[in-house]
Amino acid sequence: MAKYLIPCLLGLEKLVGDEIKRLGLQDVQVENGRVLCRGTDADAARLNINLRCGARVLLVLGEFPARSFEELFQGTKAIAWEDYLPRDAAFPVKGYSISSQLHAVSACQSIIKKAMVERLKAHYHMEQFPETGTKYQVRFSLFKDQAAICLDTSGEGLYKRGYRAVGVEAPLRETLAAAMVILSRYRGRDPFCDPFCGSGTIPIEAALIAKNRAPGLDRSFDAQKWGFLSANIWLEAAEEAMDKEFHGTYDIWGGDVNPKAVAIARDNARKAGVEDIVRFEVADMKDFRRDSEYGQLVTNPPYGERLLERQEAEELYRQLGKMWQTLPPKWRTLVLSSHTEFERTFGRTADKKRKLYNGMIKCDLFMYGNV
Repeated sequence: MAKYLIPCLLGLEKLVGDEIKRLGLQDVQVENGRVLCRGTDADAARLNINLRCGARVLLVLGEFPARSFEELFQGTKAIAWEDYLPRDAAFPVKGYSISSQLHAVSACQSIIKKAMVERLKAHYHMEQFPETGTKYQVRFSLFKDQAAICLDTSGEGLYKRGYRAVGVEAPLRETLAAAMVILSRYRGRDPFCDPFCGSGTIPIEAALIAKNRAPGLDRSFDAQKWGFLSANIWLEAAEEAMDKEFHGTYDIWGGDVNPKAVAIARDNARKAGVEDIVRFEVADMKDFRRDSEYGQLVTNPPYGERLLERQEAEELYRQLGKMWQTLPPKWRTLVLSSHTEFERTFGRTADKKRKLYNGMIKCDLFMYGNV
């Protein structure tokens, strides 16, 4: 059985763990900032294609104590790199160290690279490696003197679905947008609205969830080029995912006052293959109205990181609060903001709050209604 490590944004660990369990993988362990699990080689493809909230899929090759450079070197050298890397493989090394005696990341990178080269030299009887072939990105983590050495099967982060070629200022990562939709408990039956849609990420992720369309179907992954993984696993995983898609009628809407943003959102929806089930309009949030008894309003309004922008953001939150009071009482509303005075300016304390990170910005997800 292969062991996988799926890093994720802080606050999304349980959602990622639930996704992995639904895919049927074993020994799912939810930890801070990551989820571990066990599966087959085929699950490398299934995880990459299906995960909505995970950051990337790492294949764990070795785990061992690393309190010294010698332990790091010997632990890395003990991995059977020749089973994974051909003689012309490119194998760059990236990683991080937290709460460990080996805290110099660049030095750790050098030690890991040296250990790999020593192992491969003995197997291939070569003194130098050209690294002109397929890339096998090595990622390591050092946490409390415990090392994990992995290969990154994803390549680009899983938030890059392939549909957003252009964005507007301060875009929301697709993985976080999907998490917000999931936390709203949207399943495709009720109206779904985002009155600050920007480049359309939240409504598009809602549309993918409503259709049960796997988010990774329209992109490629580094591991598709790796010789030790069968090409068939990617085709089979894609076919399995497409067989699970739903086909129905949905009420998904995004509005924004910026016509350019709305044009980009429409183009992104077309690239994502959901332009037929999501509507984007140039619209002012103040004019937003919905009469249906149930619905979800999920949005990421401007935060206002600088002083003048903060004042403008507070005024937006006041207007949002007034508009929200006109919605039927059974609507669920989720608003992501880093503004410490959001609840005061919105005019109501949240029924629930969840700490999340939008990139490096610490935010709260303010949740109203039956959530």
